[in-house]
Order: sequence, then C-alpha cells, then structure tokens
Amino acid sequence: MKIAFIGFGEAARAFHDSLAVKDGAIGFSAHDVLFGREGMEGSCARAAKERGVAVEETVVDAVASADWIISAVTADQSLEAARSAAGHARRGQIYFDINSVSPGRKRESAGLLTQAGACYIDMAVMAPVKPRGHRTPVLLAGPLEPAALRRVEALEFDFDLVGPEPGAATAIKMVRSLFVKGLEAITVEAMLAASASGCLDHVLESLEKSYPGLGWPGIAEYNIERMLKHGTRRAAEMRESAATLDGLGLHGDLARAIAEAHDLMGALPERDISGEDFATGLSRLAASRRRLGR
Repeated sequence: MKIAFIGFGEAARAFHDSLAVKDGAIGFSAHDVLFGREGMEGSCARAAKERGVAVEETVVDAVASADWIISAVTADQSLEAARSAAGHARRGQIYFDINSVSPGRKRESAGLLTQAGACYIDMAVMAPVKPRGHRTPVLLAGPLEPAALRRVEALEFDFDLVGPEPGAATAIKMVRSLFVKGLEAITVEAMLAASASGCLDHVLESLEKSYPGLGWPGIAEYNIERMLKHGTRRAAEMRESAATLDGLGLHGDLARAIAEAHDLMGALPERDISGEDFATGLSRLAASRRRLGR
C-alpha cells in the first residue's frame, strides 16, 4: 500500500508516524509547497526524509502511484491542492481531505476529484492529532466502498461514518468549532480584561463558584497556550466556520470575531506562560497586545 501526503505539516507527520508503526509495509510520499520555498534541505523536507518518506518536488510525482492521497494543507490551499491532485488522479485512488474548511469548499473539491475518477472522502479530525496520530477520532463522509472501509478499520482509524455525501463531516466540525474556539477566545479575552482592570482575583473567584467543573485558572492557562501556539491556524478554521454559517443563511460575524481573537494571540511572540505566575503572565500578554495596538 502507498500513501501520498499533500502537505507535510503537523497533522500529516502525526498520521505518518502512527501509520508507519501500525503497518511497516506502507510506502509514503509527500509534496509540500515548503519543499520549493525552503529547498530540499529545509526543515519540512528534512522532517519527511528523516521519516523515510519520499520527498517529491511536484504533486504529480507524489500521487502518481498512491492508493490513498491525504490532503493536509492550510485551509486557504485546500481547493488548490484538490485541483492539483485532480489533474493527475486516477480511478481507484481515494482522496482523504482532512482540511478544516466549509462544507461548500469540500463539495467543490469533491467535484474535481470525482470528475477525475478518484473517490473523495471528507474527513473531519475532531481532536488534536497528537499523541494518537491517525487514531485520533475522525468523522468520514463520502462513498467509501466496503473494501476501502475494511482497510480503514484494519489500520485502526477511530472513525464514524456520518453520511454518503462530502460536506457532512466537516459541517459537524465547523459548527462544533464555533463553540470550542469561541470558548477559548472568550476565556482568554476575559482574563486579559480582568488583568488590565485589576480585578483578576475577583473574576477568577466568581467563575470558580459559577463553573467549578472547568478548573480555574488551569482552563484559562490551557486555552492561552493553545491560542498562542495555534492561533493563526485556528483563525483560518474560524473563517471557514463563518463561511459555513453564511451558507446556512445565518450570520458568520461571531465566527469572524473569534477568528480575529485567535489571530491576535497567534501574532504574539510569546508561546506560553506556564513558567511564571498566572497574573504575571497575563500582564505580559496584555502588554504585548497593546504593543500590537489591539
């Protein structure tokens, strides 16, 4: 069996690492735009080479002999990745689109791959990919044939089939993400406001009484870390949530505001505050935000 990755970032690497341990007979190839930007000795290509993954300069070279193609790119590049693969896809190949994009975007990508004869599967990854890799809970939507389904089961994917049409899996993720990323954003913004106004202890005490199960301030520290490390990527996902809501005839403004909050945190030079007192860390983050002018 051969698996090709389009995009070789965190998700692709995590999937590779666990799949390689599960089945040592799988051959892997990858193409990433960073191979061209950084060169074949850059960090992205080096990460692939260290794993024994065939590093390919073009999408066509990566997918030519693959049984499965796993698209794991940034949200804004998902359609372009599908378009590139569709130009070289063949009947019998399965294209797993794990990108966090709107149902409309996935249906558009599905049209390109289906026209080329490949089987397009909408895969929504529902939890952080580390440490479980491909065993991270996922949702699948699309025309997965029984033989392919048995292969997915044999490789021990933790999956639920949610429908035969692409878009059904990512719809669940996009709506759920509105809540999850929104909760992160409102928690962090409230903590920064409490710090700036000098009432942090009082706010934490009140929240602990109202929502004791969340574990304060631990939940706030965790959300801060996630936004500092992954804010830019999560902002892109939230814009896709906004597009999802707009497509439903609802208002995506809340999702766009959440995206802005994640973008602001992702732009800060800090990556965590775990090594210092919570109040001190918040003060430092608030100062960094002020230097950004937001």
